[in-house]
Amino acid sequence: MGFDGKTVWITGASSGIGAELAVQASKIGAHVILSGRRQKALEDVAARCSSETFVLPFEATDYTVLDGVLEKAIAWRDGVDVLVNNAGVTQRSLAVETAFSVYKDLMDINFFAPVKLTQLILPHMVERGGGHIAITSSVAGRVGAPLRTGYAAAKHACCGYYEALRSEVEKPHNISVSVIIPGFVQTPIAKSALTASGEQRGQSDPNIDTGIPVEEAVQEIIAGLENRDREIIVARGLEAQALHLRNTDPDTLHNTLSVFGEQSVATLLNND
Repeated sequence: MGFDGKTVWITGASSGIGAELAVQASKIGAHVILSGRRQKALEDVAARCSSETFVLPFEATDYTVLDGVLEKAIAWRDGVDVLVNNAGVTQRSLAVETAFSVYKDLMDINFFAPVKLTQLILPHMVERGGGHIAITSSVAGRVGAPLRTGYAAAKHACCGYYEALRSEVEKPHNISVSVIIPGFVQTPIAKSALTASGEQRGQSDPNIDTGIPVEEAVQEIIAGLENRDREIIVARGLEAQALHLRNTDPDTLHNTLSVFGEQSVATLLNND
């Protein structure tokens, strides 16, 4: 399924993967709905797009507004062909120090918000006779890495929900479900990571800064979406190896993560 002429709705479209996905999708003919919290940032992304766009800002966890938001999205071009649930926030804190409220925020933003929007759009896609729903999970949705207990939990939950959803809607309703699993990609995600108290960390990570250029990562994501791939892995090096070891040699993986965890904690403490 190509994107030409399709209406593609992207959440978390104000920066990072979401912004680049909007720009690249527009270049191949998609009509893009850009959603996120920051209207000005969304407008800046829209200005970079090559096709018709609709800026539709909303707070992902304000569930009371979502019915109205969905109506606006559908009304714009009489339907939504592809929904990419991309909004999210990561974490950099030790479990022993992390406030429970931070875990609630991480689950709300990364899991419950996309599930709610997905639940709302499903009847629309069923009625239309098909569609495509994607979720941006993470390598952390398959491999539990240190300093990311809440983030990993939410992203694991995303993998479980959307894989189960696929089993219900792919065949009977012609609705494809793709789980996107990026590794380290050069985006601002680490800067906005939540600390143990829920504050934004305000600094990036070396692994993020030297990760996959966002343009390359999004090229792979779009290729996977156009192919309706069920799983779209965008990972290199150690992260790709970690995904492999998770299935083939989990003991080696967990032993490696324990060492990596000690190093990560030391780095975090030195940086902070």
